[in-house]
Amino acid sequence: MTQRRVVTVVFPGAQALDVTGPIEVFDTVNRLLSEPDHGYRIECVSADAPWVRTSSGVVIQAAPLNTGEGPIDTLLVPGGWGLKDALANRALISWIRQAASRSRRVVSVCGGSFLLAEAGLLDGRRATTHWAYCEDMARRYPDVAVDPGPIFVWDGPYVTSAGVSTGIDTALALVEADHGAAHALEMARYLVLTFKRHGGQSQFSTMLDAQLAERAPIRDAQEWILDNLDGPLPVPRLAERANMSPRNFARVFRREVGATPGQYVARVRIARARMLLETTDLAVGQVAPRCGFPAVETFLRSFGRAVGLSPSEYRHRFQVLSPSGLIVGADRVEASPA
Repeated sequence: MTQRRVVTVVFPGAQALDVTGPIEVFDTVNRLLSEPDHGYRIECVSADAPWVRTSSGVVIQAAPLNTGEGPIDTLLVPGGWGLKDALANRALISWIRQAASRSRRVVSVCGGSFLLAEAGLLDGRRATTHWAYCEDMARRYPDVAVDPGPIFVWDGPYVTSAGVSTGIDTALALVEADHGAAHALEMARYLVLTFKRHGGQSQFSTMLDAQLAERAPIRDAQEWILDNLDGPLPVPRLAERANMSPRNFARVFRREVGATPGQYVARVRIARARMLLETTDLAVGQVAPRCGFPAVETFLRSFGRAVGLSPSEYRHRFQVLSPSGLIVGADRVEASPA
């Protein structure tokens, strides 16, 4: 076996961690493998070679795009604040499209999935990106099945990941696919990383919704909602937590959050249910009470209205599996049921 060639295309304003996070994982493999020739040959290329300034000011040395010719094992495409200009660079989009055709797999980090979609590579495929940009991506590329839930999505030779640090999670999954779970776990331990992060990115987007409220009592109420989804959450109870009258609480909550307390609670319950369906093997009857639905029938109706699929159909389509067939569980990692 020869080294696997990893080519990262860098553009001005790319997010430095989108580039360096996965590269550090691959480089660690090279340093810890007993046979480094079985590791990775890492290259950075750019239309702006030899020096490319990232959005944070970190400068990356890269070779010209034409040095990236020939077979590629893994093509890595980052995102970043410079994405708008990169999307308008037709030569760059053309190069990504052509390079993908000679790559065993194509990986994007964060907004890099926009570049893959712009190149037409994700049409008819499931993909993800940073949770804050999923709606925009779905509008801009209607032929792409954008899923805001998972940390990363693996569809055929294309692997798209969510925000910034999830490029590291994705790189560990690639190492697992190439070298097995034992090696990937060793890399994670050495880099002091969680081997398989629990849950999808919905846990982060929902948690970060709490930051939308400027007033501390409303933020506190939102956080308390997230910690108590398995019980009833009527407005009077939430208002009491915020030390406000129910009427004033409901008025201020809607103004700051953009939804009524009831709408917000319903949205968060469904987000939690999606996460559990994606990342555990809990039965639907177990998922329902954990998300505050005491009756399974109520859960089925609410989930169907919100998502357009039954919980079982949703799990069948979107359960997060690693390439080795493991379910990333909320409490454990275990083998996928047959």
